[in-house]
Amino acid sequence: MSLDIDNLIAIDVHAHAEEPCNHARDDGYNEFQEGMAAYFRNPAGAEGMLPTVQETAAYYRARRIGAVIFPVDAERETGFRRYSNEEVAEICAENDDILIPFASIDPWKGKMAAREARRLIRDFGVRGFKFHPTFQGFWPNDPMAYPFYQVLEEEGVVALFHTGQTGVGSGMRGGMGMRLKYSNPMNIDDIAVDFPDLRIIMAHPAFPWQEEALSVAQHKPNVYIDLSGWSPKYFPDILVRYANTMLKKKMLFGSDWPAITPDRWLGDFENAPFRDEVRPLILKENARRLFGL
Repeated sequence: MSLDIDNLIAIDVHAHAEEPCNHARDDGYNEFQEGMAAYFRNPAGAEGMLPTVQETAAYYRARRIGAVIFPVDAERETGFRRYSNEEVAEICAENDDILIPFASIDPWKGKMAAREARRLIRDFGVRGFKFHPTFQGFWPNDPMAYPFYQVLEEEGVVALFHTGQTGVGSGMRGGMGMRLKYSNPMNIDDIAVDFPDLRIIMAHPAFPWQEEALSVAQHKPNVYIDLSGWSPKYFPDILVRYANTMLKKKMLFGSDWPAITPDRWLGDFENAPFRDEVRPLILKENARRLFGL
């Protein structure tokens, strides 16, 4: 990678590739994005104006922020065809001064998922994989996903799991069919035990299971937490307390772009009660160590 880590002010470990690279939005996707836009008060989603991966790179480059970016494969559960992992990775390669490529494969694809993951890592330089248990409809500790995790552990890449409730499907009829139970962070504990060398990120303040997330991250040395999906001004007191103390080397800056922009997140972070010596750890140094940058 050609990331000039010393020149960056931060690394955002949670950015979405929401717009397809080479085709129109899928049927039903506008309705989904309208719901997300209403929840996050982000009119761009409702108006079909979400950024492309190239536009995302330009946004982050202008701010000297590195970004982990990924699509989400939830074809089986939602019916939306996925965006190409290969195309996202190729665009990241063109912008490797600022973008870090992650991919997404529905773990229900079984052995095919494991094969595709190894190919993406070896042929396209993918550095990690995003899992969304609520969106993909699976228990993270279901043994059917273990061959997939084994590939990630063997290849030395990162597994990033959505946890808690951050607005996906919120307010939509039946929650758009999404079941919140799948994203309880305690399910990640089994994975951390069974794959002790797999680096794991639990994404988001894990409402309503914040203490469960903190306990897993404190207990398992291979588990981290990213702070995306919420403005820092709404963080629970206990999350800030642990970030300032025993988990200060386990917390990572993440925005949830484009639903929440780094501009908004970082602006609110400045006024949140984090200790001065902890802020650079969250913004960059913990990610530098985790990714070996």
